[in-house]
Amino acid sequence: MTDSALTCYCDSGKLFSRCCKSIVSRQTTATTAEALMRSRYTAFCLGDRQYLLKSWHPDTRPSRVAINPDQQWLDLKILNTTAGRSSDETGKVEFRARYKLAGRGYRLHETSRFIKIASDWYYLDGVHHGS
Repeated sequence: MTDSALTCYCDSGKLFSRCCKSIVSRQTTATTAEALMRSRYTAFCLGDRQYLLKSWHPDTRPSRVAINPDQQWLDLKILNTTAGRSSDETGKVEFRARYKLAGRGYRLHETSRFIKIASDWYYLDGVHHGS
């Protein structure tokens, strides 16, 4: 299946070519905190460590990102957003992502904080919720 016919990994319902592709490939930047969150989920699906590091705030960025190639991301659901619009400087996105590893299903439930520097959004940190 070509990119032009592929539904985006972030479950926006949009085509990948019209959603996260240009952000993850660094042709454009995310205009909202939610768009950055969706693009980071897509980067996890694609195993794109470089994009994940680039989109992480320099003050909290780790030296590397570990991605397990056996981890299969299944879906993303945005539960809530607070601020994070193009006119905001900060934002929060609460999400739930499901994945499989070694045949077993897991959920990641997090409220992520984002900050904008100049016109670029960055992932700052997140609080994990039990689920």
